[in-house]
Parts: sequence; C-alpha cells; structure tokens
Amino acid sequence: MDNEALIDSFSVFKDEKNIDRASLMAILEESIRCVLRKKYDSSKNYDIIVNPDQGDLEIWRNRIVVQDGTVKDVNKEIELSTARRIEIDFEIGEEVTEKVELKSLGRRAILSLRQNLLSKINEYDNTNIYKKFKNKIGEIVNVEVYHILPKQIIMRDEEQNEMVLPKQEQIPNDFFRKGDPVRALVKRVDWKDNKPLAILTRKDDSFLEELFKLEIPEVSEGLITVKKVARIPGEKAKVSVDSYDDRIDPVGACVGMKGSRIHPIVRELKNENIDVINYTTNIQLYITRALSPAKVSMMEVNEEHKYVNVYVKLEEISKAIGRGGENIRLASQLTGYKIHIFRDFPYEDDVELTEFSDEIEPEVLERFHKVGLTTAKSVLNYRNNDLSKRTNLEEKIINKVVSILKKEFEEEIYNN
Repeated sequence: MDNEALIDSFSVFKDEKNIDRASLMAILEESIRCVLRKKYDSSKNYDIIVNPDQGDLEIWRNRIVVQDGTVKDVNKEIELSTARRIEIDFEIGEEVTEKVELKSLGRRAILSLRQNLLSKINEYDNTNIYKKFKNKIGEIVNVEVYHILPKQIIMRDEEQNEMVLPKQEQIPNDFFRKGDPVRALVKRVDWKDNKPLAILTRKDDSFLEELFKLEIPEVSEGLITVKKVARIPGEKAKVSVDSYDDRIDPVGACVGMKGSRIHPIVRELKNENIDVINYTTNIQLYITRALSPAKVSMMEVNEEHKYVNVYVKLEEISKAIGRGGENIRLASQLTGYKIHIFRDFPYEDDVELTEFSDEIEPEVLERFHKVGLTTAKSVLNYRNNDLSKRTNLEEKIINKVVSILKKEFEEEIYNN
C-alpha cells in the first residue's frame, strides 16, 4: 500500500464518520507514529506531513551523521560515507533528512497501521457520540423504533445513532411498532461494549416537565415555572406551576382554552390524568390545592417532622385518597409532607364532655367547663388554636383529653 492509497482508504472512513480535517490529520499522524514506535522504539526524529485534501502523505526521517563504524542506533544515526552518498558535503554532527516510503516499513507494519487507524476512528466516533448524548441528558429527543426486544426497545435518531428505551422506563400503556416515531427523554449515558448508549425514559417526572416546555410557550419562555411534578406514569400526575407576572394565570395558560394545551400532553402520556395547580408558599393552602378535588375541613401541620393531619368530611374521604391511594400519594410527593387523612368530626354528632366522665377526671371536666369547652368538638377545635398562652400542664391535659376523644370519635382512614 502506497501513501496515496492509504489516504484514499482513510478518506472513506472520514466521509462515513464525518471527521473534520484537523482531527483527520491528528489521527493519521498519531497512527503512523504508533507504527514507527513499534518498529524503531521511537518516532521523535520523524516529521510527518499530512494533506488529506490533496491525498498527500510524507514521512521524513532525521538522523545525525557519525563516524563510520560508530553507529549505535540506526534509526537516529547514519554513517558519514552513507550520508555523503545522499549529499557529498555532509560532515559529522550534521542532520540528514530523507524521505521514507510507507511500503519500506514492511507489510506487517502497514497492516498494523490500518488496524490502528480503524481503532482510532471508532474511538473518535464513539467519543463524539458520547459527548452528543451527554449534552442531551434531560432533553426530549425524537427517535424511531428500530428493533423491539422483550426487555427493551432499540431506537434510532435522525443520525442513525442507537438509543435504548428499557421496559422499566416505558409507560405501562406504551405500545410501539417498528418504524413508529417516539418522543422520550434522555435519562443517562452508559458504555456498553466500548460504545456509548443513551438510556431513554418516558416514566420520569422530568419527561412531563419537558413536555410542558415543548407544548406551552409561556413555560419555555420562562414566564411560567414548573415548580414540582409528581407522577404515577400512565395513571395520574400533579404539576404545580407558578408565575412571577401577576397578569398571567399559570394554570389557565397551561391548560388552555377547553384543555387545548394540556390535551396533547395527555395523549402523549397515554391518557394520563394531569392536575395542574397553583404553587404557593402557604403550606396549608398548597396542601389543600394538592388534595383537590377533595375539600379540606381543617388540618394540623407539623413543620418539624414534615407531616400533616388533614380532616375531611365523610363524603370527601374517597376523593382525598383517590383510586388506590393515588391522590394522597401524589399530594405527598408534590408538597413534601406526609399526609394523614382523618374523618372530620361532624357538628351534628357532637356530644357533651360529661359523657366521658368515666375516662376524664371530674376536676379536668370542671376546668374545661369554666373556659367554655363543654363538648367534644369544642375541645378538638381548641386544640388547633394558638398554643403560646398555655402552660405545659394545660397542654398535657388537653392532649390527654384529645387522645380520648379521637379514639372514640375519629377514624383514621389512610396513613401514607
């Protein structure tokens, strides 16, 4: 193989892999130096000139002229008599530069060079693909179904790069055929068999958030912020949104006229039911909105331990919990609070405290009566009022009575 043939062969790889000129020259030079190091232990005394546009490749070896019979390294030194056959006026200590033909390196070296080139091209190509994939993490990509396997689906993008959508990252209702266009989010990039492999997802919360950016202009422009997403893929999702512009209704903008903006997202997620709510820093209001469509009667918030006792009327219990507990579970994920649902104490079922005289001491009943707390409901409501004016003893008494009343009158429905 001569120099021109090598360049032509290499150009085929260059066009297939779309390698830029500077990288082409660097790869070719490094591959040749690798072969020279294997053959001569060093390539420092070689000049390699590559011009892929013209199809030129030149290798020049530089050697120092030494006295005849004193050559220690034939790769770096040349005898005076040999040098003078190249040019008559060479003297000892001068440098001789001579051109080296590729074929003079030997058949084995040329085969090694070709193998080296292929290896470096693939390495370069894989590194480029890895960087592209890495830059797309967290973004939605448009891909096409290439091959369907039991545990994963092989996808290809517009550049024919392969990506994988594992079974566990698919929405339960997903069904694809070969050639189907698919939208998915790049979750991470792995290496498999020395090749980069982008792992896609349609189940991740971020996929829904990115769909909002694609489908709703105000979100992509930053006028509306998606604060938090909670999903049960394919079933139900809750999304809290906020806007720093008082003129913009974030929920209305996301839902659109008659649901025109949210419907494409619902269809993409295989009819996943999406609740869009207004974000607020008022935690009680935020939890109330998160539990929609249930109506909350009252709640007890524990900021320190991040849990809340929510009281709802009997007919609202099923709405608050949701099918299979999905509503309360999503509300907990959205707000960051563990939510306990209790049946609200109905006024019509209120009873006098005196009915608990067998469990509550007479002096306690008398003390409650003096401050106007004569029924079970009044004590439970009083428990939620400002605690700053109570002594430790009073608080202990109230807590004891409340625990007795709750055992009798309040039913814990769901503990998430």
